Amino acid sequence: MRAFACPRCRSLVFFENSMCVTCGSALAFDRASAQIVSLVASGTRLVHVDGSGREFGPCANLASAGCNWLAATGAGEDLCGCCELTRTRPPDEDEEAVAAFARAEAAKRRLLFQLDGLGLPTTSRRVDPTRGLAFDLLSSRYQPVTTGHDGGVITIDLAEGDDAHREWVRARLDEPYRTLLGHLRHEIGHWYWGLLVDATPSLTRFRRLFGDETQDYGQALSRHYGSAGDPDWTATYVSHYATAHPWEDWAETFAHYLHIRDALQTSVAWGVSVAGPDLDLSVAWDAQLVVDPVDEADEFDELIRAWLPLTYALNAENRAMGKDDLYPFVLAPAVIDKLRFVHAVVTGNAEPDPPG
Repeated sequence: MRAFACPRCRSLVFFENSMCVTCGSALAFDRASAQIVSLVASGTRLVHVDGSGREFGPCANLASAGCNWLAATGAGEDLCGCCELTRTRPPDEDEEAVAAFARAEAAKRRLLFQLDGLGLPTTSRRVDPTRGLAFDLLSSRYQPVTTGHDGGVITIDLAEGDDAHREWVRARLDEPYRTLLGHLRHEIGHWYWGLLVDATPSLTRFRRLFGDETQDYGQALSRHYGSAGDPDWTATYVSHYATAHPWEDWAETFAHYLHIRDALQTSVAWGVSVAGPDLDLSVAWDAQLVVDPVDEADEFDELIRAWLPLTYALNAENRAMGKDDLYPFVLAPAVIDKLRFVHAVVTGNAEPDPPG
């Protein structure tokens, strides 16, 4: 995630801010320019006026979901481009579910920001009813909900936004990592497989790296959950769940690629660069740390060269605080090859301009 500044006072603000805490300006995120913009009074409304004179106002989900994105005004389109992708959501009177809904929407906005930056399409089902994207954000308090993807519809169990519940599931499944944003990145990865890999020239190489996706999916999942699996899976897969089926391997690898891109962009924005420890033990222990920020890399090998030392440092910092590793993954050469394939497919299918 990039760092942002208030357009008026230039103080630091965050991607989620709807107000500058320094000068009190009302703020919103403009998806078209990928910038935080200020709002001005227009009658009884707060609006942003773009370069062509068009007015945009706050998203209707500002109060219920903390959404600080701009929405078109004057045409009945009061939801921003991110919120309008949500097909099903809890009713406003269900306060507990709405709080979980707000956490899910916050993660979805971060996801959409990254996908826009990569130039990947996010066409809604409203525009393309057969191949478009939609989100069902459902509470399992009232009905069984399975987080997953089906033909462009991504279903998220809002219980995943509850830290205690998510940690209980993570421990029960013996997963090293489980987050709401991670779920969104994984499930949308399934959708992008259909757009970027299936029935394309990339499919042959996909099968060489990930396996034959035509094997029965249901049977593959049954085998996965019914056995301990290969104890040496880390030599070939980014996660244990990736061993279940080539589709899951792709989705886990795609999500991991997004993790890497977002974390590296954040590091660059904050001026963090890690080259690894100085193993010359003659250097004084309190020698000044000098970082040399690098530009965001375009080539995959440069991404990995920047990424691995950063993960080592982050894990060392967490251990210094008595906590588990922040990055509990091992990127074996076979996994890096799969990530390289994801990078090639993503960058080769980027759109020239982000959506307006």
